[in-house]
Amino acid sequence: MKKNDQTKNRLLQEAHEMVKDLHDAGIADMTTMREFDALCISQTHDLSPSKIKKIRRCAGVSQAVFAKIINVSVAAIKQWERGERKPSGPALKILNLVEAKGLDVIL
Repeated sequence: MKKNDQTKNRLLQEAHEMVKDLHDAGIADMTTMREFDALCISQTHDLSPSKIKKIRRCAGVSQAVFAKIINVSVAAIKQWERGERKPSGPALKILNLVEAKGLDVIL
């Protein structure tokens, strides 16, 4: 992760905590809280086939086990790692989470 991205994430976390405290104190309404929640959701980025393979190997699991954990078919994992298809939607979000925090975050 780039330094600018880390700074942005840290600032968003700080702002989110501040608005949460204001909400808890009755100063900020639920709409404001939801807007900050939406801002602070981590963004996903596309992953190359080699990066997907690296994420799986760093987790120390086979394609079959990885597929089971993230709830996709083994064929999907194979296609992602060969570059025949790209993960999207919830699968891409899960892969980004595993990349950032490790497999334990979803187990």
